[in-house]
Amino acid sequence: MTTRIPHMWLTWSRSNSSALRKDGTVVVSPSRLLLARKLRGLTLADLSRQTGHNVQTLSRYENGRQEPSAESVERLATALSLPEGFFFRREVDGVPVDAVSFRALTKTPAFRRDQALAGGEVAVEIADWINAHFRVPSPNLLSVGLPDGSSLVAVEEAALRVRRHWELGSRPITNLLHLLESRGVRVFSLVQEVRDVDAFSFYRQGIPYIFVDTGKTAERQRFDLAHELGHLIIHQGSERVHGREAEKQADRFAAAFLMPREDILGQRMRNASVERILAGRRRWRVSAMALTHRLRELGLLTEWGYRSCCVDLSNSGYRTSEPGSQLVAETSQMLEKVFAHLRASGVGMRRIANDLHLTTREFNRHVFGLVPTVIGDTSQVRSIEGVTPLQAANDRGNLRLVSDRSYT
Repeated sequence: MTTRIPHMWLTWSRSNSSALRKDGTVVVSPSRLLLARKLRGLTLADLSRQTGHNVQTLSRYENGRQEPSAESVERLATALSLPEGFFFRREVDGVPVDAVSFRALTKTPAFRRDQALAGGEVAVEIADWINAHFRVPSPNLLSVGLPDGSSLVAVEEAALRVRRHWELGSRPITNLLHLLESRGVRVFSLVQEVRDVDAFSFYRQGIPYIFVDTGKTAERQRFDLAHELGHLIIHQGSERVHGREAEKQADRFAAAFLMPREDILGQRMRNASVERILAGRRRWRVSAMALTHRLRELGLLTEWGYRSCCVDLSNSGYRTSEPGSQLVAETSQMLEKVFAHLRASGVGMRRIANDLHLTTREFNRHVFGLVPTVIGDTSQVRSIEGVTPLQAANDRGNLRLVSDRSYT
């Protein structure tokens, strides 16, 4: 099933995004100093060595007990590789750790966890910019919160409920990323320094966000997207469920969502051979190991048959990769449409980075692998579904300009 995002309308607006004193003067936002340091994976001691400021002074800056001088802001901006303007924008709340489901929270170093959440905060600001300038799909996710200890059967039923709600039937999902975006999920790239985090998700003001490692195979990216969708659907609330059981539930949700029982049974996969599994993975666009595990879940492989297939697949390299796969990683339809319109309108994608006071490199880190091209590289333009970015930009039926008063 190919899902296209409905029409988006450009609605430019201006808002005061700077941190202000009561007298109207602009001040440094302490929370942004903390955010930037975590974004770089630095301790206060690390930042002290890079800036020459002692740890106590830096701590006072971050706690708002001391205002840094103009020279100090310049040093901090240089050390943290961000424009000085970034630190003068309004305060940020930060993503609460308890609101996020990490695959292995206890095994994830605190600084990596904080770095991932800081990257998530920057991505939220990019999404907020898009939401303020374009009318994009509103969230349309079911609330199927399951209590801790719920059976895997209940999880499977939750996946089927979502399929029914989205009118997907039992057929395979051709492009999962497009489907999620059309239902209001904002998808961004996991910054490369925290790839060991794997993937994570959370809600911010009712909007669901998913962050994926775009360096994985296309099949594993799809499963990660479905896994995180599972967390968003069945592990809701201010404090998300963590731990091995929650991860098993999210895995079961992903498997049932991508490989519905009814469709699996219709393809006669009982006692499937390795060759049959390799052919079947193309239908459901999943990894060979994921399909093998699903067949065991549904009782279509005996324990001996399951182990035998796993050994054969592992020996052929399918444990960590997908040899011979021609599946192309899915890209963001929403981001491509936004960027194409900005290019065609003469504004350029740098407008987002400039408005948010991000460097080109920092902006690109959050959309890497999700769009054919990124800011600063127009020589590697690829087409999507046979339509070049220029053609997409000229398609006024999909993106209609309302006002361009803030371009100037």
